[in-house]
Amino acid sequence: MKTTKDHDERIAKMTFASVYPHYVAKIEKKGRTKEELHQVIAWLTGFNAKDLQRLIKNGSTFEQFFSEANVNPDASLITGSICGYRIEEIETLLTKQVRYLDKLVDELAKGRKMEKILRSP
Repeated sequence: MKTTKDHDERIAKMTFASVYPHYVAKIEKKGRTKEELHQVIAWLTGFNAKDLQRLIKNGSTFEQFFSEANVNPDASLITGSICGYRIEEIETLLTKQVRYLDKLVDELAKGRKMEKILRSP
């Protein structure tokens, strides 16, 4: 699925710090913990809690965030729809990576078991 150039640029320039509080609020409202959120983010990106705080403090954009990340090779197992897009059909790598993160947060908030979220065999 093709996203527009404007859409991809908007996502690239969005700061992780502007989205992170929304992730926290979404999962906590559904009874999940910040530690679980950090576990999900660590699985996808390799970032620990200190890394996340540094990225937030530095105002890192998603472009910077994912350029520093060690994206899990199993991330391609994340499929389905998020924000009106089928993840596996998104052509722009950065947009796909951000949607991977969105999908994992969504699954966490929906109460999915951690081993399913983390795509454990």
